[in-house]
Amino acid sequence: MPATPAVRLATPADAYVVGGLLFDFNTEFGSPTPSAADFGDRFTSLLARPDVFVVLTEDRATGAATGFGYLTLRPTPYGDGPLGQLEELYVVPTLRDRGIGTVLLTTAVAEVERRGGIEVHINVDEVDVDTRRFYERHGFTNIQPGEDYRMLCYLRELA
Repeated sequence: MPATPAVRLATPADAYVVGGLLFDFNTEFGSPTPSAADFGDRFTSLLARPDVFVVLTEDRATGAATGFGYLTLRPTPYGDGPLGQLEELYVVPTLRDRGIGTVLLTTAVAEVERRGGIEVHINVDEVDVDTRRFYERHGFTNIQPGEDYRMLCYLRELA
């Protein structure tokens, strides 16, 4: 059984590590992406904000980053706390199926709760069956309680 990774909240000092992981994530799936350095620059600012956090896992022996979860918090009129949005969750490909994603997700949800959050949203591509199954196994659903139809996410890129 693999050792449980170390897990902590990233700081602005971790911005380029997180940026590199996000770059790796995007290139793994052939998505257009800014450079790792550009992501690092952006995470330097983002990680200083109170409404943004990154959960980072590391190998206990080497300290090497093994994955991250990037979340934003936003106000909502539907409750007295913020809504959390899991923007990205990534585990280094050679380390998948070792529980790292579960550690990232459970830590992220606990941190949203600790910050007074009332709900966590996650967008997942319909064709990504394994990822959808992973989130469902952890209590997430795409069906609103009391309804019998799926929720969808729509987007529109702005110039």
